[in-house]
Amino acid sequence: MSHIDVNAPSVARMSDYLLGGIENYASDRAACARLLGLAPSTAAVVRDSRGFLHRAVRVLAGEHGVEQFLDFGFGLPARENVHQIARRSRPASRVVYIDTDPLALTHGRTILEDDEGTAVVDLDMRDTDALLGHPEVERLIRPDRPTAALFAAVLHCLPDDSDPGGLVARVARRLAPGSFVVISHLVSDDEEFRARTTRLMAEVTGGSWGRVRSSAEVGAYFAGTAPLPPGLGDVRGWRPDGEAAPARPGGEWISWGGVARV
Repeated sequence: MSHIDVNAPSVARMSDYLLGGIENYASDRAACARLLGLAPSTAAVVRDSRGFLHRAVRVLAGEHGVEQFLDFGFGLPARENVHQIARRSRPASRVVYIDTDPLALTHGRTILEDDEGTAVVDLDMRDTDALLGHPEVERLIRPDRPTAALFAAVLHCLPDDSDPGGLVARVARRLAPGSFVVISHLVSDDEEFRARTTRLMAEVTGGSWGRVRSSAEVGAYFAGTAPLPPGLGDVRGWRPDGEAAPARPGGEWISWGGVARV
């Protein structure tokens, strides 16, 4: 596991700060201040993605009987995590959390060390063969049972040469019939805004960043799948718990995606 560098911002710790967490450092907070100066809605958009993930897991477990989850780039543990949400409907649910952030791995393993139905795996999520052949994945994920692959707020951390759409497709091909993919991704259809935020995030994370993309680009990641109603779009509109949220400021980003059967 890599050393925790408190002087270099990490996406996981920045997200923790924007969600009101305490597992972050001065470098992360300073990076967030710069980001909020460029895109004031960022904290709300991060919350949008987290809320969408919770609703998606709740629907997949409660309405579709999914009991197996692969959480790609899970970040720092939150007040409610995937296994806790899924087990309200499916007590036997099993979850593999995948990340390479050293603080996320440390906290995840500490919190989950006594939970036999979960595992935290330190592995590059782009290495599909290594991931699906990992002993902990083989222990918890039955290949003949439906699985939900969760890509919540993580694919925008991958550059184009890592082929995030190809990653989704490779994972989807290896899942059992009746499985699902869940994707949320930072999106803006304003080309100038995409370029400015991408440059800033690449700078503050030391290159550990991919790209803000357009809705059309992210929509292509769902090729060959069948999105569940209400389809793809701003994730605030995906099975919202309350009234529809007001529109985000024009020229900024949203969290965009959906849930699809593979």
